[in-house]
Amino acid sequence: MMTLRVCRFMSKTVIMSEELLCVDYEVFGRVQGVFFRKYTQSEGKKLGLVGWVQNTAAGTVQGQLQGPASKVQQMQQWLQTTGSPQSRIAKAEFNNERSIDKLDFKDFKVVR
Repeated sequence: MMTLRVCRFMSKTVIMSEELLCVDYEVFGRVQGVFFRKYTQSEGKKLGLVGWVQNTAAGTVQGQLQGPASKVQQMQQWLQTTGSPQSRIAKAEFNNERSIDKLDFKDFKVVR
């Protein structure tokens, strides 16, 4: 599915079309107690994504990303390779990737 969006750049109207994606994720490694959720929220907002992030009882971090496909892919790369400065990412898994017609969230939240 494609979503058409109208954006205004310096008094010009530009129609942009990019598929909106939703994907669930879980990150394994040393990702709790190292500000991973805060950095994830910050990076998601910087990329214009919405969704959420939370710690799990198993010591991982999980969440959901929603936004333009290219930005979701950038965030997936960040979750696999970068994270917070003190984190040590062993692996990141992504599941339930799907196209969506509209965003389900208004911002990117840390769930406690």
